[in-house]
Amino acid sequence: MKRDEAQALLERYVTSPSHIVHSHATAAIMRKVAEHLGEDAATWEIVGLLHDIDYDLVGGDMDRHGIEGARILIENGVPESIAEIVRRHNHMLTSDYESQVELALQAADSASGLIIACALVKGGAIDEVTPRTVKKKFKEKSFAAGCERERIRMIESLMDLETFYRLAIAGLAEVRSDLGLI
Repeated sequence: MKRDEAQALLERYVTSPSHIVHSHATAAIMRKVAEHLGEDAATWEIVGLLHDIDYDLVGGDMDRHGIEGARILIENGVPESIAEIVRRHNHMLTSDYESQVELALQAADSASGLIIACALVKGGAIDEVTPRTVKKKFKEKSFAAGCERERIRMIESLMDLETFYRLAIAGLAEVRSDLGLI
């Protein structure tokens, strides 16, 4: 599947602008992490883009989230390997993440909101966000309170947090216009 096909599929199922932004952010982080690890960056980006494809459909029902996403993907001809990652990414139903792509998705999914919030504090300027900024805000539990910090920490089996933050910031900077950042 090519990125433009994944984008079109996402837009067929997700109407919420904030969820589309979140999907773009997660995809950008996934691409950078894959590049760093020598993995298939295009596939990891598509995983990030499509990971919440069922969110509008399930309406917050976390017992269905991921399961419905995998079904949608299979019905639309997306490879089963991608659909399975999407099915398993719901941390409320799955916890035994071992593959690099699954660990990266857990971290990227949660870190995207934290890092965007850091940029918004700086007037939307992603270039003013540094790993140090993110580390500081990570410690403030009330900042981006919905961000599940323990999921970000899952990346530590693949790289240190500072490296992850640097990669994530770089990824978000590359898609800043899609995220409403400057």
